[in-house]
Parts: sequence; C-alpha cells; structure tokens
Amino acid sequence: MRIDILTVLPELLESPLNQSILKRAQKKGLVEIYVHNIRDYTTDKHRQTDDYPFGGEAGMVMKIEPIYRCITKLKEERPYDEVIYTSPDGEMFNQKRANYFSTLNNIIILCGHYKGVDYRVREHLVTKEISIGDYVLTGGELAAAIITDSVVRVIPGAIGDEASALTDSFQDDLLAPPVYTRPAEFNGWKVPDVLLSGNFKEIAEWQERQALERTERLRPDLLHK
Repeated sequence: MRIDILTVLPELLESPLNQSILKRAQKKGLVEIYVHNIRDYTTDKHRQTDDYPFGGEAGMVMKIEPIYRCITKLKEERPYDEVIYTSPDGEMFNQKRANYFSTLNNIIILCGHYKGVDYRVREHLVTKEISIGDYVLTGGELAAAIITDSVVRVIPGAIGDEASALTDSFQDDLLAPPVYTRPAEFNGWKVPDVLLSGNFKEIAEWQERQALERTERLRPDLLHK
C-alpha cells in the first residue's frame, strides 16, 4: 500500500509517521508513506498557497493551483483508489472506514488548512471527505496522521499478533472488554477468577458480556446501529 499526504506543514508529520507500528510496517515493506509539501508546487517567489476568499469572508483559503499540480503529478505516476480530504464537515471516520482504506493500493490524503480549500478541489479532485470528530483543528495534519495510523495497523503483518487488531474496540461495533495482566492480585485488587480458570469457552462468554455491558453503559449509540 502507498499513502501520499499533501500538506503545507510537512514537519508536523515527521514524528508520528516514523514511530512504532508505522515505522515497522514501512521497514517491512507493507506500506510506503510519502509527505509532499504543497508549497513545492507553487510558481510565485513567495510560494503562496493561500489567498483571500471571494465574497469578503474572514480567513484565508488554500489555492487550487498548487493542489491541482501535486495531485495531477501523482496521478500521472500511478492510479489512486481514493483522494481523501480531511475536513470537519466530512464523513465521520470510524473503524469500518479504516478497514476499507487498508484494503486499497494507493490513496492520497489532502490536509486542509486555514479556512479550507478552494471548493473546486472538493468538487473535482477529492473522492472522499473525512472528519475525525465534531471539532476544528488548526490544520488537517493531525487528522491525516490519525487516519494513517488506524489504517496501517490493520494491514496484515503490521502488528505481530494480527488477532489483537481484530479484537480492538469498534471492530464489531462494541467496546473491548477489560484486560488484565500479572500480578493476579495487587493491593487487594484481584483479576476476575474466570480469566485465571483456563476455561476458554467461559472466558469468551465473559468477554462478550463485558463488551456488551461496557458498550451499553459508555456508548449506547453503538448498540443502536
């Protein structure tokens, strides 16, 4: 898989894209991640990527020309399955979308900034608009890092124990059950006996009950799906 991220602040992405699972997945050749500075596709001496909006609204808007040039160049080199734009008014990102993106070969993630991008980018170049929550960030770089992390970690081989990713919260629209490790007792606080029993059928049933109970208590909206 290949992920190309378009941004005006590439420095923001250096650390999160080169640590932990993302770093290992790239070393294994499971994913290639490239960050492109949109300023490299400007033609003026000031490398300007934004301008004032028509209509007199406050704020600045990302210009269409450098974004178009960057996306066009990438598409000339290979086909892309999705061109994703990070935006607070996009479709809400969730585990199912992460799973879907992980099955694709090549994707582009365009990081929004300022007041957003010239709307013609969204009309003619973007295929999917994604939001990570009902709030506004300074730019889309952190959202792009979150999307990339959640997508890469479910690529087969990215995590040593693949079953671990399949039992994460939201994979089945439920929160994960509680997990414990040694010691079995600490400060008088004990691990549930069933987890120490060795009876895997009873353990699985307990985990399912716990997942349902936690979801009903903490995220009842998931059960309504």
